[in-house]
Amino acid sequence: MPSTEDTIFIVVVTGESVTGLLGNGYIALVSWRHCSKKKKISSINCILLSLAVSRICLVFFIATDSILRVLLPDFYENDQLQVVFSTFWTLINYLSIWVATCLNFFYLLKIANFSHPLFLWLKWRIDRAILWILLGCLAISSLISLILAVIPKDDTFHMIVTQRRNITELSHVSKRQYFNSMTLFNLFIIVPFSVSLMSFCLLIMSLWRHTKQMKLSGTDYRDPSTAAHIGAMKNIAFSLVLLFVYCGACLLVTFSYLLKEKMLGVMFGEATSILYPLGHSLILIIGNNKLKQSLARRLKCIKIACMM
Repeated sequence: MPSTEDTIFIVVVTGESVTGLLGNGYIALVSWRHCSKKKKISSINCILLSLAVSRICLVFFIATDSILRVLLPDFYENDQLQVVFSTFWTLINYLSIWVATCLNFFYLLKIANFSHPLFLWLKWRIDRAILWILLGCLAISSLISLILAVIPKDDTFHMIVTQRRNITELSHVSKRQYFNSMTLFNLFIIVPFSVSLMSFCLLIMSLWRHTKQMKLSGTDYRDPSTAAHIGAMKNIAFSLVLLFVYCGACLLVTFSYLLKEKMLGVMFGEATSILYPLGHSLILIIGNNKLKQSLARRLKCIKIACMM
């Protein structure tokens, strides 16, 4: 019988998961319908569709993992099931993060103004290469998940943790035994995080140059280009913050055995980790005019239908 804490946790995770699935499902539906009407897949819709699908899978896997940890803790005693589950979970995680990085880099190429030949070449080629870039993201994610799947597990680590309950005794355990696949997972995230951070910094530089030119020419610098810069910077900034929180939540779940209240640490980490795919989808809907206007029309239709 689940305890009160378990029940609250399941309710919170379920609410977050439903919201995340609805938000990402809406983005996927609008992007797909837009492509169907135009009979052509634009770069931004291709990225949003890929991101939404990967986020739907990510939310599903996090929710499943959360419920299994609380209701069926013995599930992780089966090494083969754990390897299969972790492999697919890592694949979806990295695919989601890399596609989000592609979106941030796409903002940079489409909005920033630089005269460097490499930047101009990338800006000209991005629309033609977007499908190959997304396939590259899938290939990288698959490779990392396979690498983590074949990493040998140290069984003595689990035995030591279960036998030694005193934190002082745990501090004498070899540092090598603290290292596991999830630690490596968080280290690999440095690469897409750095790319997104670079995109954010270059957008700041581009906005600064743009406003400087507008002031020198005596024109109003509050133009559509400025608004586009600010909107893209907000989206990237929020995605970086959410990704940072997500990594912290994953680390909390991974090293929860070091806490006195292990299960509470796991619950807090799992509930926090869903905020990344959930929060980013809401930010994309608010920051994208097409998604926001389409949502407003649908809500208006629902309101009219309810009044009739």
